[in-house]
Amino acid sequence: MREHDLSAARWRRSSYSDDNGGECVEIADGVPGVLPVRDSKCPDGPVLVLGERAWSEFVGGL
Repeated sequence: MREHDLSAARWRRSSYSDDNGGECVEIADGVPGVLPVRDSKCPDGPVLVLGERAWSEFVGGL
C-alpha cells in the first residue's frame, strides 16, 4: 500500500454541512492522483485514500 504525505492537505467540508456536530466527511484537495477522505468529527483518525476515478464513480452513484 502506498503512503501519501497529507501534512499539507487542505481539508474541506461539504457546503451542506453545518457546525452542529453532524455526521460529515471532509475531503482534501491538492494531493495529486488521489482524494483523501476523513471523518470531520475525528480529524486525527484514519484517512481513506481513494483514486480519482473511484471518487467520481462514488459521487456519480449518489
